[in-house]
Amino acid sequence: MNIKIICLGKIKEPSLCELISEYKKRISKYSHIEITELQDESIPNNPSEKELLNIKKAEAKKVQSCISPTDYVIALDQSGVSLSSEGLADRVKNITLSGFSSIAFIIGGTVGLDKDILANSNMILSFSKLTFPHQLIRLFLVEQIFRVFKIINNERYHW
Repeated sequence: MNIKIICLGKIKEPSLCELISEYKKRISKYSHIEITELQDESIPNNPSEKELLNIKKAEAKKVQSCISPTDYVIALDQSGVSLSSEGLADRVKNITLSGFSSIAFIIGGTVGLDKDILANSNMILSFSKLTFPHQLIRLFLVEQIFRVFKIINNERYHW
């Protein structure tokens, strides 16, 4: 199973980068993982609804260029389903058994994901109804992916 994380925006905080790198290293024992950082669009002060939609559309084009037809696409969005770590592990195991060789997780930028990305995803996953910066969500995601592989392999999780 290959894991792709497609995100809008870069992480500038060195301590977050270190933690994400540590989890990537731990995940690599189980799976190939790649993180693709895409340039997010500039947001004007007090943007109109139309400007926000245009930003989402432009970012969606960038995201779509990174998705393969063979990817099982999981978009992260507050509107999605909430799962326990065990539930996510079961879902990943079932995705693998369904013949997909790659899972692409998508993390939106400041204005969120375009409706077309959400509509064309195989699954929409919510980590919380709370709003978090996309940098923290990336850290949460790699930690959960590592935990998923520990659960699937019946290994004890400890940090």
